[in-house]
Amino acid sequence: MTASQSSLVTYSPSARDARIGRICLNRPEQRNAIDTRMALALREAVTAFEDDASARVAILGGAGPVFCAGMDLAAFAAGERPGLDDEDGFAFFVRRRRRKPIIAAVQGGAFAGGFEIMLACDLAVATIDARFAFPEVKRGIIAAGGGAVRLPSRMSLVVAREMLLTGDPITAARAYELGLLNTVVSTPELNAAAEDLARRIAINAPLAVAASLSLCEIAAAAGEADGWAKTVLEWRRVETSEDAREGAVAFKEKRDPVWRGA
Repeated sequence: MTASQSSLVTYSPSARDARIGRICLNRPEQRNAIDTRMALALREAVTAFEDDASARVAILGGAGPVFCAGMDLAAFAAGERPGLDDEDGFAFFVRRRRRKPIIAAVQGGAFAGGFEIMLACDLAVATIDARFAFPEVKRGIIAAGGGAVRLPSRMSLVVAREMLLTGDPITAARAYELGLLNTVVSTPELNAAAEDLARRIAINAPLAVAASLSLCEIAAAAGEADGWAKTVLEWRRVETSEDAREGAVAFKEKRDPVWRGA
């Protein structure tokens, strides 16, 4: 049995089925926003899951009312870039290669980098009240953790543009309609729905599941390579801009940002 010891992100086998691992983002007072310490803890938890010989699939959830609010903008304003300069991408997760599938269990909402973490998972279930958004343009930055690359390949291009350019949220029902979620349930049913999906995977041949996951990843990566390269270039241009700093500061100060276009 393998377990992650960090309090920011925990990993342990499911109490109901040792074939299912549970990874939990555990910073509810900050809506599970990702700073560097939390990103490192997530990397450790995923490694613990991958190294757990009994676990065949994991469920990634978040403590508190919101799955993940994305990057911690206060940490960003202080100079942190949690995983964005690493080959594994934002949170040391969104581009990480894995041998086993992970299911996102989303309550409340997944925003910005939190939405990107969900998109980096292999399957996703959510509560009916959940909302999903890429509000980066409202903060003077871009969806550099895969949102701008993965969203257009998973839905209508005009809808992806609407989400990325307005930063406005969509409902769970709309996300399901667009093919971003496997199922939508009431809040009390979330854990059961995620574990049911996990069990339906866990009963299958591990080698076949791993091979099928790998083939899916190869197919997806073939279409994303150019997008990731362009994302890196645009992120480097935008992250140090005056607008990026103004967006983060204005968000923390709860005021409208004053854009300079520089």
